[in-house]
Amino acid sequence: MKSIFSENLKSPFRSDAEEIITSSVSAVLPDAAVMRALAGFQKGSGKVILLAVGKAAWHMASAAVRALGHVDAGLVITKYGHAAGSIPGVQCLEAGHPVPDEHGFQAAEQALALTADLTPDDTVLFLLSGGGSALFEKPLIGEDELQDITGQLFAAGASIIEINTIRKRLSGVKGGRFAEHCLPARVFSIILSDVVGDTVDMIASGPACPDSSTCGQALAIASKYGLHLSKQAEDCLHIETPKTLDNVENHITGSVRELCQAAANAAEKRGYRPVLLTDCMTCEAREAGRLLGSILKTHAGDGEKLAFIAGGETVVHVTGSGKGGRNQELALVAAQEISGIPNAALFSVGSDGTDGPTDAAGGFVDGAALAALQANGLVLSEVLQNNDAYTALKAAGGLITTGPTGTNVNDVAVGLIG
Repeated sequence: MKSIFSENLKSPFRSDAEEIITSSVSAVLPDAAVMRALAGFQKGSGKVILLAVGKAAWHMASAAVRALGHVDAGLVITKYGHAAGSIPGVQCLEAGHPVPDEHGFQAAEQALALTADLTPDDTVLFLLSGGGSALFEKPLIGEDELQDITGQLFAAGASIIEINTIRKRLSGVKGGRFAEHCLPARVFSIILSDVVGDTVDMIASGPACPDSSTCGQALAIASKYGLHLSKQAEDCLHIETPKTLDNVENHITGSVRELCQAAANAAEKRGYRPVLLTDCMTCEAREAGRLLGSILKTHAGDGEKLAFIAGGETVVHVTGSGKGGRNQELALVAAQEISGIPNAALFSVGSDGTDGPTDAAGGFVDGAALAALQANGLVLSEVLQNNDAYTALKAAGGLITTGPTGTNVNDVAVGLIG
């Protein structure tokens, strides 16, 4: 297998980090998760229509068709570069993420056409994974404004819960509206969770789930971040989403908790004593990097091999025009904390294989990383001010590049004491 690190990374932790990353991500691939959930699937006497949406959509759909033998019709909507071939009876489409684009809007229209005019005997097998908020979208406002509002929320460092609370009200398919569209057919939904705490109506903005958020919460979020909204968008925030749905059965399978446990198991096999710090990390990436780095600093002299594990999804407050992602920024901040400590290293990685709008899945640093940055003429404070973690980690050999993994269950950060 091709290495996930660049050739210029000479860290003694390289092989341990690579094994932990590849083993933990492999443990949360969606195939087995879909098979488990389908154990309770019972089709009606009518058609079975498959719709898979999200970064793991292709793998989920492939597993489902293998398990069922066939479907009457099907559609996959996934991120560019994430479809891995043909699936019998299923059309595969790719679209933009994290900001929705025209291909996603067109794909959503096809999905709505595919699931129109169904009967009570028909079943929609809905396979949902992270990324679905951007990939499955029927805007109730202008497409350009929808993209702009999404960008405003990301740049402001809004949490995924806050972002999705807004998205639901600007969409014709989110917040339970897709399940409403499928009536009177039954919707059997299998969900791969990328939301901390597995809040089912927030995963991909809950297209097939009653919405627990309110208009009041959406308006408060818009005010909190000073969102620039048209009159049309403001009006949408005042329209309530479906609160009850009697045609849906939701099954969550796969989560960041499983990812953290898999990382712990892999670390233990490499001789580390794993310590699970949290699987609910939702702070800013820089705060997480400083905290995890300081934990390593505290324990570097303990004389024991330790692996500190934290899972979740951090956020980045964008102040510059550089290139990077939350996992890369987390790792880069930790580099300052562990600088000069020879037996400490940290990596943070997205289980889906992408971190921000880059080709990297995350970042790796050890006690020598900060010196490597300085040797390349980079000043850490300036890099962070410009949100340019990708450039800095590339110079230090610390980019992690897995390519699309086929799953999406949040991020995991692991700090190692050798």
